[in-house]
Amino acid sequence: MNRPYLFTSESVSEGHPDKLADQISDAILDAFLAQEATAKVACETLVADNLIVIAGEFRTADETVFEEVRSRAAEIARQVLRDAGYRDAGTGIDPDRCEVQVRFNHQSIQINKGIVHAGGQLGAGDQGLMFGYACDETPDLMPYPIWLAHQLVMRQAQLRKSGALPWLRPDAKSQVTVRYEGHKVAGVNDVVISTQIAGGLDPAWVTQQVTAAIIDPLLPPPARTADFRIWVNPAGPFEIGGPHGDTGLTGRKIIVDTYGGACPHGGGAFSGKDPSKVDRSAAYMARYIAKNIVAAGLARRCLIQIAYAIGVAEPVSVMIDAQGTAGVPCEALEAAVKKVFRLTPDGIIAALDLARPIYRQTAAYGHFGRSDIDLSWERTDRIAALQAALG
Repeated sequence: MNRPYLFTSESVSEGHPDKLADQISDAILDAFLAQEATAKVACETLVADNLIVIAGEFRTADETVFEEVRSRAAEIARQVLRDAGYRDAGTGIDPDRCEVQVRFNHQSIQINKGIVHAGGQLGAGDQGLMFGYACDETPDLMPYPIWLAHQLVMRQAQLRKSGALPWLRPDAKSQVTVRYEGHKVAGVNDVVISTQIAGGLDPAWVTQQVTAAIIDPLLPPPARTADFRIWVNPAGPFEIGGPHGDTGLTGRKIIVDTYGGACPHGGGAFSGKDPSKVDRSAAYMARYIAKNIVAAGLARRCLIQIAYAIGVAEPVSVMIDAQGTAGVPCEALEAAVKKVFRLTPDGIIAALDLARPIYRQTAAYGHFGRSDIDLSWERTDRIAALQAALG
């Protein structure tokens, strides 16, 4: 769009119930991959009040791996709760006394056979369409609204864990509204912080503290519009949080996990899925491609869609839209991408080294634009290859 407009994205903290579910599912995935790199994992988690349910379908070549992870699943979940900051029922859930139910099943033999071709080549674990995106609005080549939203809840967690603001609790959400003029950021118009807090605090004092300690360091006055507004706990005191306040499910924060709504989403969640599931691995590859295109200066914005059929290794389609910012035709970019990047599931897993226990760290604060952790799909090491492919 060339006209001025407002655009909003949100993020949630690691203590949000949906993110607890994502982290538990990915911690289970990591436990499998740590022992068997080719394990097939589809893990779902429900958190509700004082209950955690972990279920899914799994396949391992070594049955003892399946049994060993199943035996540890409850303690893995409890540790995720502790790491997020939950200590007792008063904070949102008691990690030592909550009920944990584990319901592990074996992956369907038909699905397993259907995605492995003759010769051992891996086909897509399911049909689906995945999107990747990058733009030059931030140093991490992410859209500014989601990038700032993540920074706000990450700072909330940092201040809580350090003891600088000991009255903060693990459950929190942020929302950022940015004013654009065409493709350029013109300023931040609104910031919303909803954060769980200890009981009995004065709301005005909480607003002052959150503004001074969380918002102001990340958003100096020159970055704000003339109409800038701050909202801290706009619904009133937020004292009951975590699973005691709301139910959480794996895969319910797919827009938080990706680009904050700045580009389309194929609908598939990430957490709890091993990299044979293209819902996850191809979305990582799409981000890798888009980021390298923007980092190479070939476009200021890059949207890529990749689609697959279940059991088929090569994608059925690859599409790039540079949103009018590319210096070369998008068709040329598509041809270069097909030369430079391997887009089969095996190729993606090998190129991005995905058969490792790296996933729990991605399950809060977004899977993309993470300069705080080393993620292979965030590297910009294919610039020269793309430029060479374009001639």
